[in-house]
Amino acid sequence: MLERQQAGELSTRHVRAVAEVVGASERTVWRWLEQAKATGRVEAPVRRGYAVSDEVWALLGEVGGNVAELRRRLTAAGGGGSVPSASTLHRVIRRDRRAGRALLTGREPEVAGSRRPDPLSELGLDVVAEKGGGGQVFLREQKHLAQVPVLVPGAQVVHTPAVRSVLRTVAHAAAVGAVVCLYGDAGQGKTVALQYALSQLPHPARVRRVHVGVHPTVPELRRVLADALELGRRLPRGAGEADLMLVNALRQPRVLVLDEAQRLPGPALEFLRGLWDHPDTDTALVLAGAGSERALRRVPALASRVLTWELVPRLRPGEVAAAMAAFHPLWEEVAEVDVVWVDEHVGHGNFRTWAKLTSHLTAEIYGKSRAVVDRRMLERACARLMGPL
Repeated sequence: MLERQQAGELSTRHVRAVAEVVGASERTVWRWLEQAKATGRVEAPVRRGYAVSDEVWALLGEVGGNVAELRRRLTAAGGGGSVPSASTLHRVIRRDRRAGRALLTGREPEVAGSRRPDPLSELGLDVVAEKGGGGQVFLREQKHLAQVPVLVPGAQVVHTPAVRSVLRTVAHAAAVGAVVCLYGDAGQGKTVALQYALSQLPHPARVRRVHVGVHPTVPELRRVLADALELGRRLPRGAGEADLMLVNALRQPRVLVLDEAQRLPGPALEFLRGLWDHPDTDTALVLAGAGSERALRRVPALASRVLTWELVPRLRPGEVAAAMAAFHPLWEEVAEVDVVWVDEHVGHGNFRTWAKLTSHLTAEIYGKSRAVVDRRMLERACARLMGPL
C-alpha cells in the first residue's frame, strides 16, 4: 500500500478492501499508513508491559486455564504487589494464547469420531482442547482471531462443532471453487463463524464481499458484483460485455461472499447461476443468511449446484456452560446452575442473545474490583433484554 501511495495509485477503494480483510475501520488503515510513512516501520509496534513467565504459565496449566484461580495462587504464594490485576492477567494471557503460546492442561486435544487426518491441520491451525460438561470439546484457535462483532471486549471466537464445520466447509469451497449455502435462524452465529473461517484461509486477501439491498434487480446485482471485484469504473454499459468482464474476473481463484442471500429474487439467483455455470469460473461463492436455503430452493438450477448446505444450529443445553466460559472470562466463575437458568429463560442457545447478556454484565461490573456475577445480577441483565421475568 505504501508503494501504491508513493506512486499516486492508492485510492479509497484499496483502503476499504484492506480494512474489510483485516477487520479494521478505514480511518485506522489510513492512520497505519501515515505512521508507517513517518517512522519507516511497517511492523506492528512492540508493546512493553507485564509478561507471564514460564513458571506462571505452567501453573496456569495446572489450574486448567482458570485465570482467577491462578491469581489466587500467586497471591497466596506471597507475590504481594508484584501480582498484576485480574484484568491485566486476563489480557496478557489472552494475548499470549492468540500469539500461539500453547497451554498444556494435562488433557489431550480431541477430535471425536474419526481417525482420519483433520482437514484443519492443512490450514496450519494450532488448537488446544477445553472439555466442558458432558464431554463436549471446544477448541480455541491459537494463531489469530477474526475481528468479529461480538459486542463486548475480551470475547473470543469459540470453536464449537458448528464453527469447526463452517471452517471446513469454507476451506473446501475455496479449494475447489464451489458454491455453498450457510443458513440457520437469526442470531445463531452464522456471520461470526463465517468471518472467522474466512480469516483463516491461506489467502484471506482474496476474499471479496458483495453487499446487496432488498430484492435487487439483475442490473443492480451486476453493479455490486463489479464493485466487489473492483471493476466498477471499467464495466461496459452493455449487459453482454459487462457479463463477459465479470466472467473474466471470476477466473481468478478467490472467494466471493454474499451475505443476506435470502434477499435475492429468482432472476438475480438465475443470474448468479449463469455466471457460475461458466467453465472458466474458479471463484468460490458463499451464500449466507437466515432463510437463504429457502430462497435457493426456489431456483432448482442453482440449488443443484450447491456443494454443501451448512446449517449453523443453536447451542444445545449441555454445551452452553462450557461454550460461554470459552467465549468470555466473565462466565468462568458463574455457577453452572445459573447458566442453565439463563439459557432456559432467555438464552435458548442463541449466541447473539448470550453476547448481549455478556455486554450488559460487563458494563455492570466495570470498575468494580471484586464483582461477582450472581443470580440477582443475571436477572437484571435478562430483564433488560426481555422485560421482567
